[in-house]
Amino acid sequence: MTETTDGDVTIAVSTVIFALRSDGEGSAASLRLPLVRRIRAPFDGRWALPGGPIEATESLVAAAGRNLRETTALEPNYLEQLYAFGDADRSPYERVVSIVYWALVRSEQADLAEGKNVRWFAADELPELAFDHNLIVEYALWRLRTKMEYSRIAHAFLGETFTLAELREVHEAVLRRPLDPANFRRQIEASKAIIATEQHLTGGRHRPPRLYRYNTSVELTDNGPLGRS
Repeated sequence: MTETTDGDVTIAVSTVIFALRSDGEGSAASLRLPLVRRIRAPFDGRWALPGGPIEATESLVAAAGRNLRETTALEPNYLEQLYAFGDADRSPYERVVSIVYWALVRSEQADLAEGKNVRWFAADELPELAFDHNLIVEYALWRLRTKMEYSRIAHAFLGETFTLAELREVHEAVLRRPLDPANFRRQIEASKAIIATEQHLTGGRHRPPRLYRYNTSVELTDNGPLGRS
């Protein structure tokens, strides 16, 4: 986490990035996030959320996006301001207020975030992180799982088209519980949030499943992508 200072208070921008990743072909995908190993005090050597400085002429969301590109090479499909964290004792040396964003990326995009000081961790099985970053991740997980219940946020983990099974697997991975396929289909179709295309997924052994896309004309209760909150 890099900071800029304004008087006695330091302002920082950090981002929680979520992606669905698996350990290999045939294994189920799980919710994971990249962390960056700190190379200076405080908390030298400890893992932390990626972040960086705020330039004098850029907005907060622009700073979050730029620092993600610089630290992890990621450009998320979904980037939203999460919360401001500013407890007086969150940093041992000075008063630091962090403006935190959360981002969602597809699994193929997540492969870009690899490097000597970058590592992906299971979102629910983190080591002790720098500052109060464990608390921040917990809050981001709660926000993500809450929004999965009523918004089209799962779209950020998928391509433009997807099968119902792929959509259900996203919900199961994020919510950490199995969902009945028939009930899930009924609920999704009743919401009119998706539209069946004339395309089918090819390459499988069985009857190719139909591909769907999100219905952009349906208004759902959702803050929306790319910084609207």
